[in-house]
Amino acid sequence: MIDIIRTYWQTLLVGQYPQGPLGGVALTILMAVVCIAVSLPLALVLALCRTSMYRLLRWPAFAVIQFVRGLPLIMFIFWAYFLLPALIHLTVSGVTTLLCALVVYQSAYLAEVLRSGIEAIPHGQIQAARSLGLGYFRTMRFVVIPQALFNVMPSILSEFISTIKETSLGYVVGVQELSFAANQVNNMLMVKPVEVYTLLAGIYFVVCFCLTRAARLVERSVNQRRSGQGPVTTNRFIKLASVQNDQA
Repeated sequence: MIDIIRTYWQTLLVGQYPQGPLGGVALTILMAVVCIAVSLPLALVLALCRTSMYRLLRWPAFAVIQFVRGLPLIMFIFWAYFLLPALIHLTVSGVTTLLCALVVYQSAYLAEVLRSGIEAIPHGQIQAARSLGLGYFRTMRFVVIPQALFNVMPSILSEFISTIKETSLGYVVGVQELSFAANQVNNMLMVKPVEVYTLLAGIYFVVCFCLTRAARLVERSVNQRRSGQGPVTTNRFIKLASVQNDQA
């Protein structure tokens, strides 16, 4: 296994880059970061619709989330692979296909994470903001959403870790992520599949373990802020909202 690492470390780490496209661990993490960054705004819209008092917004959002969460990711990858070129009449790369599928899939899961964070905000804070003359959107912007995002940050990191593992399904559409790179190494060696895929499992474990530890540190920090500085944070947002309201 040491010989495999010594000989093929670059393939596993960055793929064929810089002589070719980026791949391996670098592409896996990059796609996960882009996926979460694009999914968060969409998930926030879905979460706000889910917590809306209007059924016209709440029910469609609920239906979309339940539909997406009820199907495996591989189905969205296949739909994106065959449907996107037909809709835009252009050839779509495997990376774009996988990112589109991941964004749709993770948006539904992150929407439920954000919804739980929004609903966990004490209703008294919303009433206090409304008593200052803030409307719904300003209350959400200055009081509810910042605290909700802060409180669910560990869960968002957990979804990021899940996304890293889910990128391995990009292998079926030719995305040169970590699993694809490991298969390339295995095809070149031919006689060491156990060692190659054990190394692959080890790389996934190390990456996810480090991120899990980071998520635990963030969760500990969140819990400390909740217990020690929560009211201060809330008052700061209320004061900021009041200032913004006076300036309007």
